[in-house]
Amino acid sequence: MSPPGSAARLFDFPGGFEEIDGLYQERGWTDGLPIVPPTEIAVLEFLNATDRDPREVIGVLPPRQGEATVERIAANAVMAGCCPEYFPVVLAAIEALADPLFNLDSVQATTHPVAPLIVVNGPIVREIGLNGGYNAFGQGCRANVTIGRAVRLVLMNVGGGLPGSGDRATQGSPAKLAYCVAENEAGSPWEPLHVEAGFPRDASVVTVFGCEGPHNIQDHYSNTALGVLRTVAGAMGQAGSNNLLGWGWPLLSLGPEHAATIARDGYGKKAVKEFLFEHARFPFARLGREYQQQQIERHGARDAPDTMLSIVRQADDLSIIVVGGAGKHSCWQPTFGDATRPTRRLIARTTRR
Repeated sequence: MSPPGSAARLFDFPGGFEEIDGLYQERGWTDGLPIVPPTEIAVLEFLNATDRDPREVIGVLPPRQGEATVERIAANAVMAGCCPEYFPVVLAAIEALADPLFNLDSVQATTHPVAPLIVVNGPIVREIGLNGGYNAFGQGCRANVTIGRAVRLVLMNVGGGLPGSGDRATQGSPAKLAYCVAENEAGSPWEPLHVEAGFPRDASVVTVFGCEGPHNIQDHYSNTALGVLRTVAGAMGQAGSNNLLGWGWPLLSLGPEHAATIARDGYGKKAVKEFLFEHARFPFARLGREYQQQQIERHGARDAPDTMLSIVRQADDLSIIVVGGAGKHSCWQPTFGDATRPTRRLIARTTRR
């Protein structure tokens, strides 16, 4: 058995599961939940699910500047309860998080409740059973929960994002435990996220967003695109998000019913983004004077009663996915302002046996 952030060291532990788990809890190697012991045999199964060298450094993760090798990531994926076939998704997610554009250093250390959201597209969704339908952001699907948990354990054990020291979140969020979802491509009237980004439809891709947990948007009454979009805009144009003060790249996660209503009236993704850019705004006059001053100094806001503040610089800074089951609910995820932006990686499918 090997410590989850160590090099390839093994140690013998004669005790049973409760003693092993107790040791990991005591040493701060867990997220607070029980772990699956990362035995040599279990880790080897995961290493056999990729052709990457176990010693390859996928990324250097702040704030500890720990080297996330393939082997270390595998140990944490075992601990999280992943199946070996999930491992390529975890590797791609860590690689995307290590991209400088994501700015993991700030995401790990901020007081904001930001968490990496992993959005998966492509054939691998069906192959490993990722959920993009009912309760996709919630409990009940091993692939979603354990992939998200594996990423969090790597950020803690390798990156050093430990609550109160490396991770300074004021209140945190349940999204910090596990935050992984598949886009419901079959339920979407538009091209999926990875195709919009230029990948072939048959490619499997991970996109990571540094964002808050889902903010529900319910509209059971509107039966036109304009009606639904006005409700969505009203929910997104709110005062408390970093996007209002710092812009950035927020995410709109439309439920299939809302998406179908919007598309039926002829709106494509581009038109949705343009509508929300114009209408998802907050009245400058409703802010306190200190907040108004920040808007004037940082964004050049006009100090006038009719000024409306946007949550993005331009329409294309908004990302849209379709996710969920039946029901007239959608949600949006504010992001960490412009301190982080979405990054993505192709999921490697080759294996070593």
